[in-house]
Amino acid sequence: MIETERLILRPWQESDAESLYEYAKDPLVGPIAGWPVHTSVENSLEIIRNVLSADETYAVCLKEDNKAIGSIGLISPAQSHANISKSEIEVGYWIGVPFWGNGYIPEAIRAIQKHAFIDLNCSAMWCGYYDGNVKSKRCQEKCGFKFDHTEENKQCELMGDIRTEHFNYITKEEWKLQ
Repeated sequence: MIETERLILRPWQESDAESLYEYAKDPLVGPIAGWPVHTSVENSLEIIRNVLSADETYAVCLKEDNKAIGSIGLISPAQSHANISKSEIEVGYWIGVPFWGNGYIPEAIRAIQKHAFIDLNCSAMWCGYYDGNVKSKRCQEKCGFKFDHTEENKQCELMGDIRTEHFNYITKEEWKLQ
């Protein structure tokens, strides 16, 4: 578990299925991040069991009620969308629409950066976003990520389409200077 000023980042629990469905059924959330909308509480429970139960994957919760409102996770080099070295890591995230614009995800990313660079001793962190996801681009810039490259005609497997993905990164040394 990781705590910030306003958030708790904790492992997903099966009891989070209703909350997950509440936010993941919104078509403004998943598709722009590369995954389909959730179709039922049972579908969300299956996602918790098979996807969100992965190591270093956290429910983003407000301290006031510990209810899951989004997700953030570290992605190993083997599962990364980017071609990264073994000492690097990728971060992925999303948050429910009612919580957009409150700075929760930048707060969560900064906490995950500290965890990755200090506790896991990663040398750099990568983050990507699909063309058109301006909110994610701005969030990454706020957290010190710098543009590295763009990959066009990239298969988005969960959505069954082809996209353009932009990749940003921050090194441990750059993070220390923030």
